[in-house]
Amino acid sequence: MTIINTIKSTMSDSLLLTIIYTIGHFLIAVSCVYIITGASLELATIDALVEPLLNALWLYVLHKTYYKFKKNEK
Repeated sequence: MTIINTIKSTMSDSLLLTIIYTIGHFLIAVSCVYIITGASLELATIDALVEPLLNALWLYVLHKTYYKFKKNEK
């Protein structure tokens, strides 16, 4: 639990959620690309790495923007 507490204390909630989301999305994406398209595991992995990383970046920017505007409303 020490590692988890250290991560929680040094990262914002948005960043921590983004990392967890990215890991789950990566695993789901590899499985889907591999099963649905029949692509090799290597290509499925490359696709699954690139696409979730871009989604993670988008989610982080979205969270930061949302909280910035929410803070300004108060």
